[in-house]
Amino acid sequence: MRLLRWMLAPLSPLYGVTIRARNRAFDNHPERVTKLPVPVVSLGNLSSGGTGKTPLTLHLAEHLQNAGWSNVICSRGYGGRRTVDPMDVSPDSNPAETGDEPLMMARRLGPGRVVVGRKRVAAGMRALGREPRLLLLDDGFQHRALHRDLDLLLLDGIRLWGEGKMLPLGDLREPMDSARRAQALIITRGSRAPREEVLAWWQLHGSGGPVFWVDFEIGGLRAFPDGPALPLAACNPGPLFAFCALGHPEAFYADLMVAGLSWVGYRSFRDHQPIGKAALQAMAREAVTLGATGLVCTEKDAVKLSPEYLAGLGLPIWVAQQTVRGAEPLVAFVLETLRVP
Repeated sequence: MRLLRWMLAPLSPLYGVTIRARNRAFDNHPERVTKLPVPVVSLGNLSSGGTGKTPLTLHLAEHLQNAGWSNVICSRGYGGRRTVDPMDVSPDSNPAETGDEPLMMARRLGPGRVVVGRKRVAAGMRALGREPRLLLLDDGFQHRALHRDLDLLLLDGIRLWGEGKMLPLGDLREPMDSARRAQALIITRGSRAPREEVLAWWQLHGSGGPVFWVDFEIGGLRAFPDGPALPLAACNPGPLFAFCALGHPEAFYADLMVAGLSWVGYRSFRDHQPIGKAALQAMAREAVTLGATGLVCTEKDAVKLSPEYLAGLGLPIWVAQQTVRGAEPLVAFVLETLRVP
């Protein structure tokens, strides 16, 4: 991967010029932006993947719903191939059509709460059919054709802004000064972040809005496919073999260790990659040789697995239950912002 990035490095300046020109076009022509009749809150980032947008989007969706702000999540549905677009996502949708993250959110929130669409404006208009008070835009920072009333920028507290280079040489989708568009900064895995360095970066590149520090933790496990969620204190799965298809898989493996779950081996797949039966069987064989008593994956990975895959596997699959900690000030800020006329 690093070799490929260096081979494509000459394209990085061209990519940066293109992104800057696109942003200027939106800045100079606000008429190109569609405003919907309900507030839109966007969660996104400057870097490519791995900041925890999806669990935080879910957390906000649940808490805003409980506070009386009925909402629908609009997602790109990355990795999904569908003939109908935009489309509603139901708990029994096909992940090959919707993408893994939207299906995970729909299974958590229930029907009528998630819409996927290649064009966010079209997805937003479809979501209005549910008569929500609010739309949440998942991974929406770069999708400027849809007006947002609140732009929340996420930054991973461990990886930060990487080496500060644009794609494909680095991880940045946009120049760091684009952070000025965000009204607030959210540091994920905030307890492990260098606070002074982050605050200095935000003062230099950001809008001066508030900074929120949140963390993710694995609070329990459930047996795939439909076992009950068990708190860690109530289950002792023994040594595990971990696998995931994430943008930055090392974050999941670190979360397992922080939770006190020992893993003796792992396998990482590319972000959003389907994981088939043959791959699971190969991992199970390796796990047995390493002394593991089960496999463990994320919710995002579990929605792509079929219960049929368990046949002949010989090991259980545990699904890590991730929760958000420390987000109460963020939820209060969003609610206060929404109440301002």
